[in-house]
Amino acid sequence: MKIDEIRELILLFDKTSIAELDVQKQDYRLSLRKSAREKESVKDFPLDINQKEELSNEKENDIAEKETVEVLAPMVATFYKAASPDAAPYVEIGDYVEIGQTLCILEAMKLMNEIRSEISGTIIDILVDNAEPVEYGQVLFLIERD
Repeated sequence: MKIDEIRELILLFDKTSIAELDVQKQDYRLSLRKSAREKESVKDFPLDINQKEELSNEKENDIAEKETVEVLAPMVATFYKAASPDAAPYVEIGDYVEIGQTLCILEAMKLMNEIRSEISGTIIDILVDNAEPVEYGQVLFLIERD
């Protein structure tokens, strides 16, 4: 994994509500964990101008999170972007998807399971590479809801 890919993964991880993320390949393992600090009441402390800007940015990030939906793997399987190696991918980043549209195929024990969108919106990111194994509950796609 390249350093730019790690940076991008960290930025995406920071924007989600996921508390822990472990990525393991043959030659490396990456573990990300968020601290469980409690948010303190803002009104109890005087704020300088920089802190106020940080708080407004946090509110904007919270709003952005509410509009983004994670599509999770419903099983342990192998992820495929297309119906066959020579076929076009079902979706790509930037594509608009409708409810019920096929996003990918997950192969488990020689059974091909189509994963369909439960919302309409735009594909923000595809977090899995083609033919990569996925875990139950792993985030596959980020979709920005209409």
